[in-house]
Parts: sequence; structure tokens; C-alpha cells
Amino acid sequence: MNGHATGAFDITNWTELATEEKEGTTFGRNHITKAFHGDLVGTSTTEILTVVTPDGPAAYVGVEHVEGTLHGRKGTFALQHSAGSHNGEQWMKWQIVPTSGTGELAGLTGEGTIRVDDGHHYLIDYTLPEA
Repeated sequence: MNGHATGAFDITNWTELATEEKEGTTFGRNHITKAFHGDLVGTSTTEILTVVTPDGPAAYVGVEHVEGTLHGRKGTFALQHSAGSHNGEQWMKWQIVPTSGTGELAGLTGEGTIRVDDGHHYLIDYTLPEA
């Protein structure tokens, strides 16, 4: 089954774990928790590595563990993050980690994007075996 999920998420906690100053950049490691609303309802924990320059946030990578219900099917899965910005333009992508789905989300694959505009919004295009 092919699916399309949209909604929003709230960042419920952001903990800075470490930073390291380098010439022209600051590297950081952060732990984030989120609450999802919309076609995906649930919570997650995320670990990200960031790069910040004097012009602002430049890039981040991360992994996220999601526990919730996607269009009525309950389970967990992992997301791989990749994001950056340049000249005021942001791009933020998710890749569902293949074989990471559990419960009714076993076999879940796909990818998505994040848009920051009056909050955080997500779009996920996915494939899931028939129930």
C-alpha cells in the first residue's frame, strides 16, 4: 500500500549535549523529543549533529526513533535526517530506515520533508505492506 501522510509536530524538549568551537564553525550534539499530530500521531526521540556558522545554522544530520500510529497502524520506526540551509533557503529531508518498522509498521519504507512555516510541518510518502 502506498501512503501520503501530512501533519505537524511540536518540539517538546531540546537538550544541548555538547558543542565544539572550530575556526568558522560550531559543531553541536543535541537530544530532541517531539510530539506528532495529523496522519502520524505519536512521540519521538532524536539525536542530531549540527554545524553552525557565523551566518547561522548551516547543516545537521540525525537519527530519530518514532513511536506512534500512522494512518491507524501502530508501531515504531527510525528516520534518518539530512538538512541544511544556504542564502536563507532551507531543505530538510527524512529517509525511513528500511527494516526499522515494528508492529503494524513492519516493512515501512519511504521518505519525507520538513517545512518550518508557522510551526513544524511534515510530509511523508511511504510504502507499507497490506495489513
